[in-house]
Amino acid sequence: MSNGTPLEQARQAYRIDLKRPLPPSAIDHQKLLQDFHPDYDSNNRVALKVGVNRHEPCHPQLAALLQSDSPTNEAMLAAAAQIETDVLVIGAGGAGCSAALVAAENGANVLIATKLRMGDSNTVMAEGGIQASIDPDDTPQAHFDETLKAGHHCSDKRLVEQMVLDGPEVIQWLIQQGMQFDRDEDNNLCTRRAGGTSANRVLYYRDYTGLEMMRVLRESVRQHHKITTDDYHPAVELLSNKKGHCSGALLYSIETQRYTIVKATSVILASGGLGRMHLNGFPTSNHIGATGDGLVLAYRLGAQLQALDSFQYHPTGLAWPQTLAGTLITEGIRSAGAQLVNSLGERFIDELAPRDVVCAAIMRECAGGRGIRLASGRQGVWLDIPSLEKQQPGMLALQFPKFMALCHKAGIDPYQSPLLICPTLHYQNGGVVINEACETTIPGLYCAGEVSGGIHGKNRTMGNALLEIISFGRRAGAAAATHPPSNENQWLLDHLKVFRREIKNSHIVCDTPGPLLFPHYASFSRKGT
Repeated sequence: MSNGTPLEQARQAYRIDLKRPLPPSAIDHQKLLQDFHPDYDSNNRVALKVGVNRHEPCHPQLAALLQSDSPTNEAMLAAAAQIETDVLVIGAGGAGCSAALVAAENGANVLIATKLRMGDSNTVMAEGGIQASIDPDDTPQAHFDETLKAGHHCSDKRLVEQMVLDGPEVIQWLIQQGMQFDRDEDNNLCTRRAGGTSANRVLYYRDYTGLEMMRVLRESVRQHHKITTDDYHPAVELLSNKKGHCSGALLYSIETQRYTIVKATSVILASGGLGRMHLNGFPTSNHIGATGDGLVLAYRLGAQLQALDSFQYHPTGLAWPQTLAGTLITEGIRSAGAQLVNSLGERFIDELAPRDVVCAAIMRECAGGRGIRLASGRQGVWLDIPSLEKQQPGMLALQFPKFMALCHKAGIDPYQSPLLICPTLHYQNGGVVINEACETTIPGLYCAGEVSGGIHGKNRTMGNALLEIISFGRRAGAAAATHPPSNENQWLLDHLKVFRREIKNSHIVCDTPGPLLFPHYASFSRKGT
């Protein structure tokens, strides 16, 4: 990568400019992606050697995790306490909580097991909003078409159709739960445009939509008499019966270092993403517990996965100060008019092009010597906030209070100084294969949220993640609540024996047990494993 312009030199050269034009020539998006996006680098793909996805491409870091050994053994099961429930939900973000609520509304007794506290998830990190085609000039068909296009037509059309049709009902359900959305002077819901779309389809609450969503879901869960929660109890292994059906999970208490067997009629996996694996050395916008646990657990049980070499790098993560590297700057600011500017003071891409395209364009600028360089060697470009505020005075304080608080924390004056940004690992596009009822390929195991795959193809648009977690979380809850009980009262690790045999026969060296639970720099530990 070329040297770029040192940060202080770029700061001195920066000027507020309201009339920066876009590049005059058309940009070949596909060539841009092939040349600069990490997903298109052949070094970022290896073939899996074991499991149901054997021989399929996977990111090397994820492949090592999926093909790792489990810390679990029969002795742990024998010594573990035992509890029973109808539905076990693993994960307490938006997908897990909405699944639990609907399962309980359908009469099931529900236990939510979460690695940290209820709500500690990527849901609370979501800022931009939630997509739903509610405007008179918009249609679910347009939402469907643009979701497929943004994902390079690699999505499961059945799942996308279901999600976009659910959109208006999801918004009504959230409002009934007590969620607030920004409204205009006539009390109409405010909407704005997401990158890669043509309509104002994103509903939002200030610039902390996910936090507001999680607030009402958490309150609803806590008030429901059929839902109990176990904080600081991550799942470390799924359990099965002789038929290979999912029959529960083994939980680990971070506080007591003890294990609990949860016997469940059905299990909903809603454990989120893997940003804290820092694929390719990228910073991440994800919360501290996003370590891909659900993929590991599902894969060892025999569930089919997909698109394990496809990830989203959000274009605008903070690059400086380095203590906040990866912290997300909402796409809503670009939707409002903020521009991306290189070290020469030039715009170089349509800021509302699809996220993967914008990410690749930023990396092209840095590779071409037009980036802004930190002392560490990391590079980025400017997000020109002062020009936006000069053009629309008062907008930042009114619409983006969370962003303003972040600037204060970072010691940045957004009225005078642009922000140095670079791509940040944001989302796993692939995941566990599901059908319209959120069933996986393993009976008794359901899946919802970022841990699932098939909805976003190879690139996600802003606002579809929050829609997905509620749409499919509710569907998973309804389906899991009506899952027929098994006559085989067994909670076994037979699937683990098969998986270990495959690892041994493939001569794979397992250096680190999985699931990770936390990144290596976290202060949590798992004793006795």
